[in-house]
Amino acid sequence: MSDILTSSKARKLDLKIQTLGPFFRVTGKNADTGGEVGRAEGVVRPWFGRGLVLHLDTIRLTKETVAMDKSVLGVGLYVGAVAIRHGYDCGCRTAQLLAIYDSDLYHSKLVRFYRRIGFEEVKEVSGSSIKDMADMLVWGGVGTRMDANIHHLLLKWSKVFLKSHS
Repeated sequence: MSDILTSSKARKLDLKIQTLGPFFRVTGKNADTGGEVGRAEGVVRPWFGRGLVLHLDTIRLTKETVAMDKSVLGVGLYVGAVAIRHGYDCGCRTAQLLAIYDSDLYHSKLVRFYRRIGFEEVKEVSGSSIKDMADMLVWGGVGTRMDANIHHLLLKWSKVFLKSHS
């Protein structure tokens, strides 16, 4: 976690994590202005047959993110990395998220982005089956469910954080 935080400070990004039981919120603020630039929310929950799972509910970036000199995707990666590290510290082996289906173009870009950072497509949640209904209740919508091995994500991303503050 210290590598992520040190690297984020070099990018003028102040990251904080708040927890309440299994729920968490990671907030990223512009160190110069103090304005919020991004947020990730989720929960660490038991999942039958998989142990603890990090459920990433939302990752949102604000309009102030665009005003920063740094990449918008870079800010999202830092906010997400703190959430992933929190899951690792809690004993989670898997991170799950749902790339919500908004439009064909936006959805394909979102899935490509998550694939590039280390998530894999598991299934399409369309609401056409009983099992989809359970997923829709958990995730709150339709889209592409994606999973990632937290250990592999941290190994892959560690190169980015070590390099950016060296």
